[in-house]
Amino acid sequence: MATPSQRPASSPRDLTRAADRLSFVYLERCTIHRDANAITAEDAEGITHIPSATIGTLLLGPGTRITHQAMSMLGETGAGVVWVGEHGVRYYAGGRALTRSSALAEAQALRWANPRSRLDVARAMYRLRFPDEDPAGLTRRELLGREGQRVKDCYRTQADRTGIPWKGRRYTPGDFTSGDAVNQAITAAAQAMYGVAHAVTAALGASPALGFVHSGHELSFVLDVADLYKTEVGIPVAFDSAAESPEDVGARTRRALRDRIHELALLDRVVDDIKGLLLTDTGRATDGMTSDMDNVTLQSDRDEQVAAGVNYASLAEESW
Repeated sequence: MATPSQRPASSPRDLTRAADRLSFVYLERCTIHRDANAITAEDAEGITHIPSATIGTLLLGPGTRITHQAMSMLGETGAGVVWVGEHGVRYYAGGRALTRSSALAEAQALRWANPRSRLDVARAMYRLRFPDEDPAGLTRRELLGREGQRVKDCYRTQADRTGIPWKGRRYTPGDFTSGDAVNQAITAAAQAMYGVAHAVTAALGASPALGFVHSGHELSFVLDVADLYKTEVGIPVAFDSAAESPEDVGARTRRALRDRIHELALLDRVVDDIKGLLLTDTGRATDGMTSDMDNVTLQSDRDEQVAAGVNYASLAEESW
């Protein structure tokens, strides 16, 4: 078998299309190596072979160890690698994105850089969260006010449903135990959703920092994405966990949220929502996960793209 340094790098044309891959593969408590063109996951029960070209993003959970050769193979096949907490509920670090295309990142930057389109995306995010309302024409201050009221209404509704006394949202940063059981559960659910949103954002190649509602933080867009599912998923799960028992409520909330995410196939939905928000009306390919070819161009004047790999010195001299 040839060594990694002797093998030519795969071109995007040789790679499996994103639509034909498994979106996410999660592994924990195993050693990951490679065998020919597959990666292997070895644990106490034996060795499992996974064809590397079928993986969209590999999520590495607690207790995983991965070899250099396995990482080299995953890089050649265009798979993303993300280090996460148990069952993907926290994001710790990520390797290269799954995509070789900059389409999604450029679309995000274009929509973020224009104040009008930035507000349009913020309104679209509100519409995703509360489809029974039309936010067209609302200012940012009006959006924030309505969002705050809808979240308050959600807290009251869930409190009535579960029978939990609700005294308001109380959270002291850095002091998880300062709130009551339901506030601890809400905090745990929010943190877990931040991890999910961060993992998907990294896998798609979008910028975690360029937010449309949140701003000024390296994870502004991650916070935007996580909030899309706050009233539908995170808050109801938190109230259910707190109603079950106040003991160990943080860990139980994360496990319950993990199960709910799996039940709703939420990871696939997050992918679709991000692409729908950023790629609308950009004139770019809708597949923000991968490109079927290396499409590297150079930027010229008047937003023109010219071919790379060409020396333009003679053209520049003619223009002088």
